[in-house]
Amino acid sequence: MSTDAKPRRRRPSGRRPGASGTREAILAAAGRQFAEHGYDRASMRAIAAAAGVDQKLIAYFFGSKQGLFVATVGLPFNPAETIPALLAGDRRRLGERIAALLTDVLERPELHQRLTAVVRAAAGDPATARMMREFLTNELFAPAAEVLGGEDAILRLSLAGSQVVGLITARYIVGTEPLASVPPARLAELIAAALERYLTGPLGLIR
Repeated sequence: MSTDAKPRRRRPSGRRPGASGTREAILAAAGRQFAEHGYDRASMRAIAAAAGVDQKLIAYFFGSKQGLFVATVGLPFNPAETIPALLAGDRRRLGERIAALLTDVLERPELHQRLTAVVRAAAGDPATARMMREFLTNELFAPAAEVLGGEDAILRLSLAGSQVVGLITARYIVGTEPLASVPPARLAELIAAALERYLTGPLGLIR
């Protein structure tokens, strides 16, 4: 029996052929899974199988299902990580902090273009709207409501969210004047009061 035969090389586990395209393959598979099943029902295992990769690679590239979703839809930051930290600060300046973060993001063209693209897609595509709704409800509103407290916490967060979406639509998509031309610092001041009322102030007759 010949001893010159070379040992067979074992294919490394976890990566699909062409490792440079692994991240893109995961994003493409995630986009299909989220669109078809929504955020709640799309599983990391199914996404990995559809991409032809080991599930551990999703954690390597994106950290978590939250991180994968944020990258898939193109959000400029992960609200599930950012907003609870803002809520944990001084409640008297909560609207101010959120307004400052929002205007900072929206005044960077490379970021606000991504955010407005998400708003446009959610408004025009039921599948995108569904997965965004599930993501925001489960990964943002629910944990933030625990920090905010109160039986109307979800309603308050939803109202604040409507303020943000309305601002994005009017200022950056439609270009409504004079709102579209208000300087960022002044804009932050104006929307801070509205956010503060929605999140911590009296809601009047709303029940």
